Amino acid sequence: QVQLVESGGGLVQPGGSLRLSCAASGSILSIYAMGWYRRAPGKQRELVAGITSGGSTNYAGSVKGRFTISRDNAKKTVYLQMNSLKPDDTAVYYCNVRGILDSDASFDYWGQGTQVTVSS
Repeated sequence: QVQLVESGGGLVQPGGSLRLSCAASGSILSIYAMGWYRRAPGKQRELVAGITSGGSTNYAGSVKGRFTISRDNAKKTVYLQMNSLKPDDTAVYYCNVRGILDSDASFDYWGQGTQVTVSS
């Protein structure tokens, strides 16, 4: 009922930038929260950044000032601009979207994940 397509991961040198995108489609009535999570090797999944329908944002302390989350409500797309990347940012990044379906049921979906590798 909901499809999420992520893009934008890859290999980048320390200090470089990447922009992740996650586009939602399907029987969506409304989206109230979108976010990015990551799982590094040997670690638990952690929240990187989140954004509400009203545009309120929150960030993990480790990425504040370097990463920026944004959304395009018309395109049902969430973005994560990542600057000044560090090797510790290496992880699989997942988008998460929560909202209401046309059927009035709530939904909570995850993207397939995109690998971000920061290495020289």
